[in-house]
Amino acid sequence: MIKSKSVLKNIRKSVRRRKANRAKKRGLKDAIKKYNKTTTQKQAEKMYPDVQSIIDKSVQDELIKKNKAARYKSQLSKRLHKQK
Repeated sequence: MIKSKSVLKNIRKSVRRRKANRAKKRGLKDAIKKYNKTTTQKQAEKMYPDVQSIIDKSVQDELIKKNKAARYKSQLSKRLHKQK
């Protein structure tokens, strides 16, 4: 099967992008899990802006949709206020 140079380049690009997207998605999930494991109110308050920022960046990079991000942030906020 003959493959043109552009096809081979697109394959290389898609592999790079897939690796980057998987790493970003893994980072998002890890941040949320770490936040959910916090035990004290002080820790949660300190981590909340960072996790929220990661969620917003994921929407910007089109890893997740806006509604999913809103749901995540709502759940995190609910958890933060429940700990008080």
